[in-house]
Amino acid sequence: MTTTEREEGTAPAASEGVLVRARGVKVHFPIKKGLVFDRTVGHVYAVDGMDLTIRRGETYGLVGESGCGKSTFGRALLQLEELTEGEVDFDGTDLASLKGEALRAQRQHMQMVFQDPLGSLDPRQTVEQLLLEGMRAHGLAKDGAAARGRLVELLAAVGLPRNALSKYPHEFSGGQRQRVGIARALSVDPELIVADEPVSALDVSVQAQVINLLEDLQGEFGLTYLVIAHDLAVVRHISDRIGVMYLGALVEEADADDLYAEPLHPYTRALLSAVPVPDPVVEDTREQILLVGDLPSPADPPSGCRFHTRCPWRQETRCDDERPLLRTVELPGVPDSHRVACHWAEQIASGQLQRHQVVPQDVTDPTEASAGGDDASLGAKGVTDATG
Repeated sequence: MTTTEREEGTAPAASEGVLVRARGVKVHFPIKKGLVFDRTVGHVYAVDGMDLTIRRGETYGLVGESGCGKSTFGRALLQLEELTEGEVDFDGTDLASLKGEALRAQRQHMQMVFQDPLGSLDPRQTVEQLLLEGMRAHGLAKDGAAARGRLVELLAAVGLPRNALSKYPHEFSGGQRQRVGIARALSVDPELIVADEPVSALDVSVQAQVINLLEDLQGEFGLTYLVIAHDLAVVRHISDRIGVMYLGALVEEADADDLYAEPLHPYTRALLSAVPVPDPVVEDTREQILLVGDLPSPADPPSGCRFHTRCPWRQETRCDDERPLLRTVELPGVPDSHRVACHWAEQIASGQLQRHQVVPQDVTDPTEASAGGDDASLGAKGVTDATG
């Protein structure tokens, strides 16, 4: 993929202000058992203690494996998922305290671009109807002629012709459908756009085009992005700051250049070591970390550090029992903006701790252990799929 690199040393357009601040966000889904009297036999801890800030005008990239909870967190920011605990502050307003009309009015300022462009667009509506729906809901389409002119401008901004207004979603390619989804998000003049895997469902040939489009639109409309992805190459090209998420919480956060230059968390190092490098000499000599075992179930997360079951630097003295907090580290050349949730980050970076072999652990269905039945197992699987 070839995209335009962000200029070195440039800061977000309005880095002095915080647009979104999440504190202690938790989203837990109950696991039910029983055909007549449903009872809760456990919970899926999809998001379990997220603290994150997004500055006005920047692009924040959120990465992690499938099932780590990043998509659920993105939906929770927009109040599309109910918070179990925590606060989401948007431009000075606590979104969790809003209900009904007040929340609907606030949603004009924050929109989402979904992973599946076809599934997120109503197949019975034309592009014109799709774009006008949100505008009418927020009182932005009172003047018909002005509204239609706005639609033409939106299509031009995302690279679609005027005649696309009369077409249906199935008449477009995947990349074009995603452009329609982006235009729909822009139609209500939002400040924040949460892009959930915006290019993962697209052909490689069009992924770079959509990423470049998002960058261009950010400059044109003054947007703030939260880009959720599992492709570290995509995130590197578009992000100002990056957060790495594992099993419901951040394990590392840093400016994009700092994270790729010196990853501190073992999980981040493993993810980056899996990214292909075109130079064969570098590829053969760089650090290779192969993660052993599967992502633990969010319905039964490990105690202590949640990565300790797969970590090649695990130390039983603290890792198994004490959950690490996201913190700054005392290492030369590492800025205070680079935070990591690891007890031994300094020792790993300095080489005092050496890697050891990881013995894979059996992964059992936690609902069978707690509830002893197939009903709960099916319920857990259905909920776990939603953790993103």
